[in-house]
Amino acid sequence: MAQKGVQLDSEKFSCSICLDLLKDPVAIPCGHSYCMDCIKTHWDEEDQKGIHTCPQCRKTFIPRPVLEKNILLAELVEELKKTGLQAAPADHCYAGPEDVACDICTGRKLKAIKSCLVCLVSYCEKHLQPHYDVAQFKKHKLVEPSKNLQQLVCSRHDEVMKILENEYEKISAAAERAEKQKELEVSRQQIQQRIQDGEKDVKLLQQEVEAINGSADKAVEDSEKIFTELIRLIQKRSYDVKQQIRSQQETEVSRVKELQEKLEQEITELKRKDGELEQLSHTEDHNQFLHNYPSLSALSESTHSSSINIRPLRYFEDVTAAVSETRDKLQDILTEKWTNISLAVTEVDVLLPEPKPEPKSRDDFLKYSRQITLDPNTANTYLLLSEGNRKATVMYDKQSYSSHPDRFSHWWEVLSRESLTGRCYWEVEWRGGGVYVAVAYKNISRPEDSDECKFGFNNKSWSLHCETDSYTFWHNKVQTPVSGPPSSRIGVYLDHRAGILSFYSVSETMTLLHRVQTTFTQPLYAGVHLISHGYSYFIKVK
Repeated sequence: MAQKGVQLDSEKFSCSICLDLLKDPVAIPCGHSYCMDCIKTHWDEEDQKGIHTCPQCRKTFIPRPVLEKNILLAELVEELKKTGLQAAPADHCYAGPEDVACDICTGRKLKAIKSCLVCLVSYCEKHLQPHYDVAQFKKHKLVEPSKNLQQLVCSRHDEVMKILENEYEKISAAAERAEKQKELEVSRQQIQQRIQDGEKDVKLLQQEVEAINGSADKAVEDSEKIFTELIRLIQKRSYDVKQQIRSQQETEVSRVKELQEKLEQEITELKRKDGELEQLSHTEDHNQFLHNYPSLSALSESTHSSSINIRPLRYFEDVTAAVSETRDKLQDILTEKWTNISLAVTEVDVLLPEPKPEPKSRDDFLKYSRQITLDPNTANTYLLLSEGNRKATVMYDKQSYSSHPDRFSHWWEVLSRESLTGRCYWEVEWRGGGVYVAVAYKNISRPEDSDECKFGFNNKSWSLHCETDSYTFWHNKVQTPVSGPPSSRIGVYLDHRAGILSFYSVSETMTLLHRVQTTFTQPLYAGVHLISHGYSYFIKVK
C-alpha cells in the first residue's frame, strides 16, 4: 500500500509530455507544469501559427509566454528523487518495441499482461482490474498478451475459434436461427427505411408546393413595391424639374423686368430734359439763353448699352431635350431588362428533375459562377471585412460591429449575404494556417462557447477543413479524411435541387476532393471559418 501511495505521489510531479519526473519545471499561465525543454519544443512547433497552447487544457496564449523555472516545484522534485519515488514498480514498466502494449493507456503505453478474446483488447495490470472486479467481465476469456487478436476470431460468426479449445463445436440450430433472425431484422430495417424515405419525400414535395406559392407571392409583392418606388422616383424627378424650371424662370424674368424699369425711368428723364431744351430754344433773351444752356445741355451717362443684342434664344428648350434623352434611355433599359425579367419568369422550374451532369472543366464551372459577398451582420467581431466584403482577415483586436442576432460570437466564422439555390459555383482563396470552406443553413445555431455553431459540427452545415498538406470533410460532427493535391484555392459547386455539393482543388486543373449527395431543405449560404490570426481569406470567382 505504501508503495502504491508513493507511485501516485510521483505521478503528480511528472511531465505530461515526456511522462518522466519534471526536469527544470516551469508553470505556464493556465497553471499546468512541464519540463522547460518539453514545453519549449512544443511551442517552437506552434510558432508559425502565432498561437501557443497548453497540451493538457488547450488554452491559448498570445503572445508566447516567457518561461521561468519554478524554484519550489524543482526542490520538491529533487526531494522525491532522494526518497526513491521516481522508480516505477515492475507492473508499471513501459512497453518496448517487442512487447504487447496496453490498448487503453494514453501517452507512453505500459506493457500488457493479458489480452481479452471477447473485448479484443490488451490490458496492463491497472486497466485489467475491471475484468476481476465486474461480474459481466468475469466471463470474458483472458489469454497471454497477443498482437494478433483479430486472427483468433472467426470472421463469419465473430466468436473465439475453437482452435484455442482444440476444435469447433457444431453450429446449433439456435445459432442458425439467430443468424437468419439478424437477416430478417436487416430486411425489416431496409423496408422501414424506404418507408421513412418515401414519407420524407412526400413531405418535401409538399414543402416544395408551399415554397413555390410563397416564392411567387413574395415575388409579386416585391415587384409591385419596386415598380411603385420607381414610379414615385420618376414623379419626384418630374416635380423637381418643374420646380427648378419655375425658379429659374422667376429669376430670369426678374432680371429682365429690372432692366426694363431702369430703361423706362431713363426714357422719362430724357423726355423731361428734351422738353426743357425745347423751351430754352425759344428764349429770345440771348443772355438768359447763354446763362441756362450749360446746366440744361449736360446729359447723364446711359446705364445700359445702346441697344439690346438681337440673337436666337433657346431659353428652356435644352431642358426639354435633356428630359427627352432620359426618357429614351429609360425606355431602352426597360425594354432590355423586360426580356430578362420575362425569361426569368418562364424559366422557373417547379418539377424535380433528374440530376444534371456535373461540369468537367473550370470554364464549364464558371458558367454557374456566383458573386459572393460576406455579411457583416454574421461576422465574428475579430474578423475584418474588406474589398467590398469579399475578403476576411483575423485581427487581434475586436472590430466595431453593432449587435446583431445573426453574429457568430465564439468561432471566427462568417456567412455570405447571398442565399444559394439552383446551380452555383464559387471559389475560396486562403493564406495562413488553414480554413474551413463551408455551406450552411441561415438558421444554424449561434450559442456561446459551443461546437453547435461550428461549421460541420451540426446537421445544418457541411465543411471542408483545408490545411497546407491535408483535407478533412465534416458534417454533423462526423469526420471524413479526404485526399487530393494541396491548393490555396478551393472551388465549390452546388446543385441545390439535385442535392449535390462538391469541393475541388483548383490549380492548373480541377481535382475533385469530396462530393456530397443529400437533400437540402433550405437555401444555403457560403461560409468560412478562419483559424489563425493575421491571415487573409478571399471569397471570389475569377
